Amino acid sequence: MSEWETAFQSGVVVWDWIIAIYLFLAGMSAGSVMISIYLKRKVIVGKPSENGILKATAFLAPFGIIVGLTILVFHLTKPLDFWKIMIFINPTSVMAMGVVLFNVYMATLFAWIGIIFRKQIVGFLKGRFDIVDSILDKLESFENYLELFLAFLALLLAAYTGFLLSALPTFPMLNNPVLPILFLFSSLSSGAAACLLVGILVFKESPLSASVSWVHSFERPVVMFELFVLVAFFTGLIFAGGQSEQAAWNAISGGFWANWFWWGVVAIGMLLPLLLNTITPKSIRHGALYIFTVTSLSLAGVLMLRTFILYAGQLTLV
Repeated sequence: MSEWETAFQSGVVVWDWIIAIYLFLAGMSAGSVMISIYLKRKVIVGKPSENGILKATAFLAPFGIIVGLTILVFHLTKPLDFWKIMIFINPTSVMAMGVVLFNVYMATLFAWIGIIFRKQIVGFLKGRFDIVDSILDKLESFENYLELFLAFLALLLAAYTGFLLSALPTFPMLNNPVLPILFLFSSLSSGAAACLLVGILVFKESPLSASVSWVHSFERPVVMFELFVLVAFFTGLIFAGGQSEQAAWNAISGGFWANWFWWGVVAIGMLLPLLLNTITPKSIRHGALYIFTVTSLSLAGVLMLRTFILYAGQLTLV
């Protein structure tokens, strides 16, 4: 068996790479929503429904949650029993409270998207469902409160992806209070990259627009702070001593997952995009190939980070 197969097929692993994809998609959804709400309130001039970044979020945010939950449901031992966790809520279960958060987040998200793109939705329906227009008309009077509530839910969702791993308390690397903060900033990083990728290349937002410029200026400090939190994450484990210290050194000092972390997460996913954004001339930065390359590197880095935390966290139990 190859090193790759050994790393991903260990019998110790409770939650595998499918869960890593779910965590990545949920984080990307939350990050894109937080960024777009700020753009709508502070940056965008004119109709928000015409902005490519907001159009990208209207696609990415629901896509991340729907696909992520679908993957999770079919990955369960008894997927047809998933509805029970939605009906019989256990307030002591991190997973059950997450389902409640997802439901409220999705309902609020669709209401917010409906308000922004009301004209397009009503035009698409061509008068066949007048009740939709009536509902959106009533919701529009609460748009400000709805938007602030959605931003709060997105913040909770981004952090929740870190809290969820605390459901495995026997693994010292995962039982870490810094993890939700790390996942929050990685969600913002993936949300920014996904918004730029889809907003510019699919919805044709100008690379010179104010919203794209703001996301670019926001992306760099977020990645740098993500690096800082990553250092704090491992420093806290090392200073804690005992099993926590051993778990940290096992994860980053050698072997498959250490290479995954240093070369994949840090070098390719964080430092390389930062370097490219620093040394590349502005004329090249606005090109489709450059935008695709840098955003893809950032997204790959976040996915690799989630995978690393999940696997290394479960395999470094001593």
